[in-house]
Amino acid sequence: MAQPSHVALAYSGGLDTSVIIPWLKEHYGGCRVTAVVADVGQGDDFDEVRAKARASGADAVHVVDVRRQFVTDYIYPALRAGAVYEGRYLLGTSLARPLIARVQVEVALAEGCDALAHGCTGKGNDQVRFELAYQALAPHLAVIAPWREWTLGSREEEIDYARAHGVPVPVTREKPYSMDQNLWHLSFESGVLEDPWAEPPADMFRLTVDPAAAPDAPEYVEIGFERGAPVALDGRPLDPVTLVEALNRRAGAHGVGRADLVENRLVGMKSRGVYETPGGTVLMEAHHHLETITLDRDTQHYKALVAPRYAELVYNGLWYSPLRRALDAFTAVTQETVTGTVRVKLFKGACVVVGRAAAQSLYSHDLATFGRGEGYDHKDAAGFIRLFGLPAKVFAASHPDLTRDGPALPVETPAGRRGPGAPRR
Repeated sequence: MAQPSHVALAYSGGLDTSVIIPWLKEHYGGCRVTAVVADVGQGDDFDEVRAKARASGADAVHVVDVRRQFVTDYIYPALRAGAVYEGRYLLGTSLARPLIARVQVEVALAEGCDALAHGCTGKGNDQVRFELAYQALAPHLAVIAPWREWTLGSREEEIDYARAHGVPVPVTREKPYSMDQNLWHLSFESGVLEDPWAEPPADMFRLTVDPAAAPDAPEYVEIGFERGAPVALDGRPLDPVTLVEALNRRAGAHGVGRADLVENRLVGMKSRGVYETPGGTVLMEAHHHLETITLDRDTQHYKALVAPRYAELVYNGLWYSPLRRALDAFTAVTQETVTGTVRVKLFKGACVVVGRAAAQSLYSHDLATFGRGEGYDHKDAAGFIRLFGLPAKVFAASHPDLTRDGPALPVETPAGRRGPGAPRR
């Protein structure tokens, strides 16, 4: 790689990225460093973040508020797709990284930078997510990953380096875990959580109360959707950011949205993560239930097959891939009818859908009722069953030896005689 003259750094204000600023200048002959901060709802004091970046040696600092884009262009597409990685993880970090990388690339292009840098370690998924986004959005820019180059091998060594280079290091108790927060979730990894047998510390959680300490009375919330996107709470229209924030507070107060799982990382290892996604848990459950009355059977079943693949693409950093865009096009068509309201009960860590309604619902009481209803003739079922079972009937006639699973069962006959497979007494 040629010597870079101006580097755009994805900056968080934490120890790693603060140390990276003087390291880049020292390692690359005094190159300019522009710190880029994407506000995806992490709740930081951005004046403080700007000041820290400057104090660490940054030549310029850009803070870009992309909270609305994060919800509308990243979170909601994943929600409409039903994307949940390995059935548990709602992809909070995975969805934010491609947007953060996009902000970084746009600033780099506007500022005339010739390199991009990130603070991801060489063991995690995030290095892949950032660098695949770089390749898709600005393949001509060089990529610097200090964790794969420098000799700093521990937090203590980073602190010593920071102090030696005048980087402000707050004197605080070291957290026993790593956290990442945005509008969609708060994640915890490493430290005490690296033992999959160890229970997460009770004081670790920030967005959700302990379900055992949650209110003794349930709370009901009604979520309005239009074409698969949430648009209202309890009948009141809300902008996307406000809606997610409000639902985070309400669901979190009831202990909803905790997940403790061991996931398969893209880089080949298993990793234990604990996640808080209160609002996202409610929205994902509500959206699924609305689809049960607004999607026809074949579309609903096929969409369920596509959803894990969509989640895998996001998790693996392939947000800017042709396949993800193609799956979005498929999902967009499926969501044309997903408009309605879902009522959810929040209680002691549980999120239970207790009602769903849609003006163009496919649910018909007359068809579904066990009582007398119009539009369904029970006699029609006989011919349907004969035709539906015809392939099995033909196969059984041709291969009677392959039809039964195992020997005949010892079934008692009405007259007390035992079936042919019964042992003799």
